[in-house]
Amino acid sequence: MATIGYARVSTRDQNPDGQTDALEAAGCDKIFVEHSSGTLAKRPALTEALGYLREGDSLVVTKLDRLGRSVRILKQVADELQQRGVGLKALSQGIGTTTPGGRLFFHL
Repeated sequence: MATIGYARVSTRDQNPDGQTDALEAAGCDKIFVEHSSGTLAKRPALTEALGYLREGDSLVVTKLDRLGRSVRILKQVADELQQRGVGLKALSQGIGTTTPGGRLFFHL
């Protein structure tokens, strides 16, 4: 079971170091970094991270808005992960879908 991190900043001028530091401190085995808006449909690093994940792995982000700027996109990613047996953890919000209580809280 691997712990995979995903960091995203909206522009090339922004620095993802704060996110990658937090993901490393959380024990991520591999970290994918994106420099693009969360509203874009195509995000190559997220696509690569999702392709890398296997059943039993966890995807870790610093905040849920790193996965997407809309509830629709966030729910779509979370549903895909759940169907594949992959957990989702948001560090700063203390949310994780690897436990029944965490899944309930996330879907509320």
